Amino acid sequence: MAIFPQTQQSPAPYPAALRLPQLRHLGPNWYASVMGTAIVASAGATLPVHVPGLRGACTVVWALAAIMLAVVLTARTGHWIAHRDQARTHLLDPAVAPFYGCLSMALLAVGGSSMVVGRDVVGHGAALALDVVLYTAGTVIGLAAAVAIPYLMVVRHRVEPGTASPVWLLPVVAPMVSAALGPLLVPELPAGQWREAMLLACYAMFGLSLLATLVMLPLIFARLVHQGPLPLALTPTLFLVLGPLGQSTTAVNQLADVAPGAIGEPYASGLGVFAVLYGVPVMGFALMWLALAVALVVRAVRNGMTFSMTWWGFTFPVGTCVTGAAGLARHTGLTAYTWLAVALYVLLVTAWAVAGFRTLRGLLSGALLAAPQAPAPVTARTT
Repeated sequence: MAIFPQTQQSPAPYPAALRLPQLRHLGPNWYASVMGTAIVASAGATLPVHVPGLRGACTVVWALAAIMLAVVLTARTGHWIAHRDQARTHLLDPAVAPFYGCLSMALLAVGGSSMVVGRDVVGHGAALALDVVLYTAGTVIGLAAAVAIPYLMVVRHRVEPGTASPVWLLPVVAPMVSAALGPLLVPELPAGQWREAMLLACYAMFGLSLLATLVMLPLIFARLVHQGPLPLALTPTLFLVLGPLGQSTTAVNQLADVAPGAIGEPYASGLGVFAVLYGVPVMGFALMWLALAVALVVRAVRNGMTFSMTWWGFTFPVGTCVTGAAGLARHTGLTAYTWLAVALYVLLVTAWAVAGFRTLRGLLSGALLAAPQAPAPVTARTT
């Protein structure tokens, strides 16, 4: 089942027993399933309401996300070892290369959820150690991808005018995930310079990601207006726009929570004000985009959209809006944001369950690991 076009090349020069043909077409987009699972755990644990049994369920989901991360990392390592030619093809394909941002976000999401719910199982010390390793690796990889993928788009990829895609956001939103999850580590650092440096580094990554997103969003919307709806298989990627919106709202609220112990006045109070002044309008835009994306997905379903791995785009971005709404509920005291977070979490869990079930079924049948089909021809717009 195709999720992006790929150029077929000859297999790598390895003995047949070592080629692992089932891994040849396993791309970096598979990390999205790890991200979508981890956010179910962390978002559920941060809901501003108490639901009996929810934290225990989130702990189970965190364990599942950690196992999935280990499995996908192993499989992707096997892909690079046995199918290096295909891995290089992925990097040179503008439809596939942006998914390398998902590696960073998968590491960060599992590390963050370890501190939020995993510590209930492994203890604070082990959860902290795991998060430090995953956060450091995820941040370094994310910052590298935020530069390397746009560089490849400029000098190596051949991108036709009017082909901008929400997938382009994946590499540049990774530093925003670091900005949102960095506050979990701020209180663990020595008071003074260390905490302040970590806090301001998170704000720097917030700015990096936000400005890069603001550069790309007009291109994406212009592509929709001038070229019409995305191909059916790519329609779920419209939800990716919610990622930087919800994650940035989460980041400013999380950073405001730890600011008083990391930076002096008047900056600590000012950052609390900024969290509300920034988060409220951005969450409003996120809800507008969510409505637009849902309408286009409904249209795509009516036109015959079938399952592909892009359906995981329904999970992580919605999860960031859950944590963003929860942060606004915490800082404004408004019940409306509490119920918004709950409603979005119900949507998240539903999307996760559907995507997870369909992915498991596709794995068992072998459809998701089969060679990609040729992309369908572009058709004229329909209403």
